Amino acid sequence: MSFARTRKFRRSDDADVDMTPMLDIVFIMLIFFIVTATFLDETGLDFSQAPADPPVPTPIIPAISIYVDAKNAVSIDNEAAELSSVASRVERLMADKPNAVISLRADAQASLEPVVYIKDQMVLAGREMVMKIDRPN
Repeated sequence: MSFARTRKFRRSDDADVDMTPMLDIVFIMLIFFIVTATFLDETGLDFSQAPADPPVPTPIIPAISIYVDAKNAVSIDNEAAELSSVASRVERLMADKPNAVISLRADAQASLEPVVYIKDQMVLAGREMVMKIDRPN
């Protein structure tokens, strides 16, 4: 019976292994490997500009500007015009500037009647135009 008691006593000694030194070594190794590890070399986007080619000259496109102010007065290329004569004046200017862009701009306070009338006249004449109505300040 004494043999059984000593064996039981030995089992309790084997169970008391101190893990602190092993944990210290594991943490030291972990820190060592983190510090000495080679991380991936991440490359970013290349934003360097390509060598500049000589600029291609862009042709200057003439414009015919039509403006309707807050009092519904119409001006074509900064000259006053009657609403009924806008189409004929634009046609005369198009003879001088065949590839001109027609720009219609209206004040925010202008009524839509002259703007729609001018737009309709240009559509009937087969002319395309750029339109812009100013915003109120």
